Amino acid sequence: MTEFASELAQIVEVINPWDDHRFDDDFGRAMALDSRSARFSILSEINIELGRSNAASIQSADGVVAILDGVDVDSGTAAEIGYAFALGKRIEGLRTDWRLAGDNDASIVNLQVQYFIEASGGSVHQRRDALLASLRSWANSG
Repeated sequence: MTEFASELAQIVEVINPWDDHRFDDDFGRAMALDSRSARFSILSEINIELGRSNAASIQSADGVVAILDGVDVDSGTAAEIGYAFALGKRIEGLRTDWRLAGDNDASIVNLQVQYFIEASGGSVHQRRDALLASLRSWANSG
């Protein structure tokens, strides 16, 4: 995925929530605790901050690129897609996974996820080069 992020970064600014490592040491300390309640407290605070930060990134972004591979779309990715759509953001999806994941023959992925992507003005692409071309076109138009 690092190579793909580099390709994207040549076209758009990439904000990847998986690049947020502010809490790596805190995660380690929390997991080393014997006290479940102390561990829960620390992890809850981290989770809230990571969720808040991700929401803020989506709010400030012009659009979202969602990786849709897997047996089903990742639940966090699906939530980000729904949130971005509710905010009026454009969403582009990439599904290179050959496994069937749609609800019927007319959907590439979950029909609600696909609806949000397409209704936002984006597309579900099955090739990286097609997604990159769409992003270039969008970036050059605005």
